[in-house]
Amino acid sequence: MLIASALPLNAAAQPLDDAFARLAQPGGEGWRMAESDILRAWSRSGSPAMDLLLQRGEAALDQGDLPSAIGHLTALTDHAPDFAAGFQTRAAAYAMTGQFGPALADLARTLELEPRHFAALTQLGAMLEEMGEEDRALAAYRASLEIHPHQQEAIDGIARLEHARRGTDI
Repeated sequence: MLIASALPLNAAAQPLDDAFARLAQPGGEGWRMAESDILRAWSRSGSPAMDLLLQRGEAALDQGDLPSAIGHLTALTDHAPDFAAGFQTRAAAYAMTGQFGPALADLARTLELEPRHFAALTQLGAMLEEMGEEDRALAAYRASLEIHPHQQEAIDGIARLEHARRGTDI
């Protein structure tokens, strides 16, 4: 009992917090392993059945079967409403079908569940950019880079938008 009471209340979150600290380091290559650790942790719901729904949704998305992807991912979000990866992945499927309203709602839920979800922030930036909302897209990309300064898609998005503002081509 003494050992359990000596553990911090957020002991389960500690490895992820450490990974985020490593991810934010400006130099070296340790961020790559930290990124992998974070993405792996985010892909685990704690339920094999829910993890299978995520895998099926991702596979359908990879195959371009968007209706099946949305179906699997909707089942996932219905049964695991606190699993951010389900909402983030379904947002990608919705965006690919041009359903930006539901995609934005899913990204909002993802960020509510995990405010450090750099992939969702970058995805939000890309979607806002596509919608012509450059200022909001820049803000999303910048917020993503504050968490994950090595994320090439966000770096490229900022460069693209800033060049467009200056009227120059990349």
